[in-house]
Parts: sequence; C-alpha cells; structure tokens
Amino acid sequence: MSEPRPARVHGRHFTVEQANGALPSVKPLLQRLRDTRDLLTDEEAHSALSDAAPTNGGGDSGTQVGEAFLEVRRLLLALHEAGIMVRDIDRGLIDFPALFDDREVYLCWELGEDEVAWWHELDAGYRGRQQL
Repeated sequence: MSEPRPARVHGRHFTVEQANGALPSVKPLLQRLRDTRDLLTDEEAHSALSDAAPTNGGGDSGTQVGEAFLEVRRLLLALHEAGIMVRDIDRGLIDFPALFDDREVYLCWELGEDEVAWWHELDAGYRGRQQL
C-alpha cells in the first residue's frame, strides 16, 4: 500500500520557467509596492495627518495616506491572486509555490536577483534557501 500524498497548501504551482517568466511583470509591482508603502511610513505625512485629523479629516496628508493604503492593498491582492507569496516588502522578497519530487516547496526570489535560482521548504524560510 502506498503512502497517502500530503494535502497541498497551494492551489497553484509554478515551474522555474513560469516563475522566471513572471518576473518582468512582478518586478514593477514589487517596486511600486515598496514605493507606495513608503508613503505610509513617511513621518511627515503621519505628523501632518495627526495634527489635522481632529479638525478636517487630515486634508492632503490624510488623502495621501489613505490612497497609499488602498494602493498597497491592491498590489498585495494582485500578487496574491497570481499565486505569489509576498514575504518582505522592503527587500522585494517573494515565493512562488512549486512542486519538487511531488512535495510542495517555494521558489524564492528577491529584487536585485537576475532570475529565480533558489528554493526552500515551506517551513524553512529565507535562511533555508538552497540553490536550484
């Protein structure tokens, strides 16, 4: 009797070729995500928002923070719907679910790398990266 296959965590899996093929569209999304997220952490915007909020809802600063929040949410959702796991916005670190020897793993990539050249077990994280 054969062992039962473990349940799959992800509904979509990428080959290395598919993950590399997605990079031209994923890179600008990650860069935009990082830039937009920076608007949420801008101290001047938060300070102005805090000062203005009691009287008028935040004005321009409130609009900037609100629009940035919605854009970050939209970008994260777009990547999630594509089956890509965002791990670290600052680094542009993402994982592509994949199958390796009939088990689920992640193909790991971050902004600045030329191609998807690393993988790790589902529970290993970045420190468990191994070269393909």
